[in-house]
Amino acid sequence: MSLPSDSAADNTRFVLLHTSHAGNVGATARAMKVMGFSDLVLVQPRLANVLCHEEAIAMASGAADILARARTVASLPEALDGIHHACATAMTPRDFGPPTLSPRQHFDALASSARRVAFVFGTERYGMSNEQVYRCHVCLSIATDARYGSLNLAQAVQIIAYEWRQALGGFEVVPRTSDATLADGVAVQGALDHWQAALEEVGYLDPKAPKKLMPRLQQLLNRAQLTHDEVQILRGIARAVRQRH
Repeated sequence: MSLPSDSAADNTRFVLLHTSHAGNVGATARAMKVMGFSDLVLVQPRLANVLCHEEAIAMASGAADILARARTVASLPEALDGIHHACATAMTPRDFGPPTLSPRQHFDALASSARRVAFVFGTERYGMSNEQVYRCHVCLSIATDARYGSLNLAQAVQIIAYEWRQALGGFEVVPRTSDATLADGVAVQGALDHWQAALEEVGYLDPKAPKKLMPRLQQLLNRAQLTHDEVQILRGIARAVRQRH
């Protein structure tokens, strides 16, 4: 899966602060890649070799190229070098500091600018410190159930990456291609005739008092918009039923 080339992706950075678990780094890379982002910066990860750690590569699941081009730095100011707008991610509101907004609420206006944007994520256990939040222009809060608001780091990255990509215009949803030609009326009637014979043989349909069973089956098959292959399956089932009686 190749990354799309677009200025929005080039102007977007994801920053992880003091990450403890290699798996979260790999899962973050995967979350970024599926949304078309590639700039990952780690600030003093707990594991010095986390970008080539076996667990990180496994959790990246095809996004090892994101890990390969990622870099580590010693401080948040270094991670924000060249960034015009930094977004903290913190569940706990601060009494003082940047405004707290939902991602969707903030991204509509931000997407129309040409600023280089960074999304900053805190440690798995403690999140972001006040000092780290104060360095950012806005604090993004992902609304959750008030009874349980704990998000895994990579889950939070995926939500932010998705919302940001959607604000930038998103990706085209490719519809599933039709896998077969619709059966015509003659084919459907042939299946009905086959089923009628099978139902009579097993004693489910009394030909002397058929009531409205076959017309109801006719309406059912009409609503189903059967394909040619599906008609053949139905006829095969009817054939198998008749062979056993």
